[in-house]
Amino acid sequence: MIDLFKRITVVRGEVDSLPEKVLAFLEHDVELCQPSFIHICDGSDEENRLMLDILMADEIIQTLPKYDNCVLAHTDPRDVARVESKTFISTQLQREAVALPKAGVKGQLGNWMSPRDLETAIQERFPGCMKGRTMYLLAYCMGPMGSPLSKFGIQVTDSAYVVACMRIMTRMGKQVLDAMGDGDFVRCLHSVGCPLPLKEPLQRNWPCNPKLTFIAHKTATNEVMSFGSGYGGNSLLGKKCFSLRIGSAIARREGWLAEHMLIVGVTNPEGVKRYLVAAFPSQCGKTNLAMLTATLPGYKVECVGDDIAWMRFDEKGQLRAINPENGFFGVCPARTSDGGVFWEGLEKDLPEGVTITSWLGEENWQPGSDHPAAHPNSRFCTPAGQCPTIDPNWEDPAGVPIDAIIFGGRRPVGIPLVYESLNWQHGVFVGATVSSEATSAAEYAGHEVMHDPFSARPFLSYNAGDYINHWLEMEMPGRRMPKIFHVNWFRRDSKGQFLWPGFGENIRVLDWILRRCSNEKDDIAEMSPIGFIPKQGSINMDGLENPVDWKKLFDLPKDFWIAEMDNIEKYLTDQINEDLPREMIKEIEDLRQRFNQF
Repeated sequence: MIDLFKRITVVRGEVDSLPEKVLAFLEHDVELCQPSFIHICDGSDEENRLMLDILMADEIIQTLPKYDNCVLAHTDPRDVARVESKTFISTQLQREAVALPKAGVKGQLGNWMSPRDLETAIQERFPGCMKGRTMYLLAYCMGPMGSPLSKFGIQVTDSAYVVACMRIMTRMGKQVLDAMGDGDFVRCLHSVGCPLPLKEPLQRNWPCNPKLTFIAHKTATNEVMSFGSGYGGNSLLGKKCFSLRIGSAIARREGWLAEHMLIVGVTNPEGVKRYLVAAFPSQCGKTNLAMLTATLPGYKVECVGDDIAWMRFDEKGQLRAINPENGFFGVCPARTSDGGVFWEGLEKDLPEGVTITSWLGEENWQPGSDHPAAHPNSRFCTPAGQCPTIDPNWEDPAGVPIDAIIFGGRRPVGIPLVYESLNWQHGVFVGATVSSEATSAAEYAGHEVMHDPFSARPFLSYNAGDYINHWLEMEMPGRRMPKIFHVNWFRRDSKGQFLWPGFGENIRVLDWILRRCSNEKDDIAEMSPIGFIPKQGSINMDGLENPVDWKKLFDLPKDFWIAEMDNIEKYLTDQINEDLPREMIKEIEDLRQRFNQF
């Protein structure tokens, strides 16, 4: 081991001071990837400035002088999204990772790779992939330092961009190495797949290897291997790879939940504060809800997290949640000539004489063009602590107490604004049958309605039937189970216009939800075939700029629901097949019976 590191220049940090397990991990990856330099990250401000200087010199980033400490990176247009078709879970048995669909049906709930095929894929990509480059080793903590809910990770990467972003998105640096000692950690290997000298020129100075892009997870040993992409969801391995895919596998083993959910605290005019989590597919309003500015007087919404929730029941039976991340990774706009950013839809606010440069580098882009200024999946990365509505308890090691779980998606017809599940099992069914119009966060075309169980379909790390069953097993004697709801901000009328104003007005729906959680004696809900829906007038509509059509918002057209039930049953039985928990079959049968009596 000593001889190995003598042959490589260590430009920062001391290799021999690393914990034994970390050193062994580094040794393996150095032998595999053959970097020319090693940098042990300490997470300091000085180191961060060094990363930005490197990226600036390589013309990967440019400053946005209109704002403090703000930079912009333009990527290779081929590297702009999560690549679900190239993302794999590797287990000994296929059925551990994915449910086996019915014969002739293409599985949609994850991609499995055998250990043998995984090793072949690794050997086709990683040997020598970091020649001429620096291997950065960064230690990070998912969750607040010192929290019993937090987990440690080590990532090696050849991307200074990843180092800079992981410093924002996680608690990263020497303090993590000191805290973890020789304990366990999730092992993460990442390379952009562009050894030096380059075999072909880079596009827009962005190193990536789209032809060989590949993300794999070994859930049994808590390992992630990512190759060929610099895009955040593929390269910031603490995010989807660790927090959700590896995280949910650990959660299953340890009896908790790792979910694609925002966390917010809502305080009503009486000063009562409750916390809720919500799961929507990407680009369905999660960040908007997480940072909601309430329009109803006296209400305050504060953000704990905008994307991921790790949840455990405490010794008193209360579900508690932490945000394992340290930053936000959200949708970002295009650049303006005055060194700022342009948010599409705000053309009237653009100062006179200021021009827009599109994400493809087109100068003087004009509103009304046949393509948007920013790629719909452009991203920003910023510390959560800078959020003006960050919750004062967002780093509480114990987590915040959860009263409600909300599911939702983009459904233009048939699905009402809000409804409450009948009980925990029915709520699990609601979560398991989430569907939504596809978004640009992955490779699919827009407007196709896709099933997305628990809004976690792209992030499942084990058999979806077992995932549903794990949720069912959360209900135990002595636990106070949160109420489960479903919302749909996106229902449209016959002219294609949204029926609900959304954005800050969504506080009106949260108000109804939290009143239901308080067991309010006022009669504010009524039974329907799909669950409890608001009684007419029970949602506060005072002060709305335009009146809403209550009937259209909550109408349950029977022909739609007959087709919806058939679709749900076909999807679950086709995709999960023999692994579908019998409780879900019963929920479908009960739903049909309720509609027959409706």
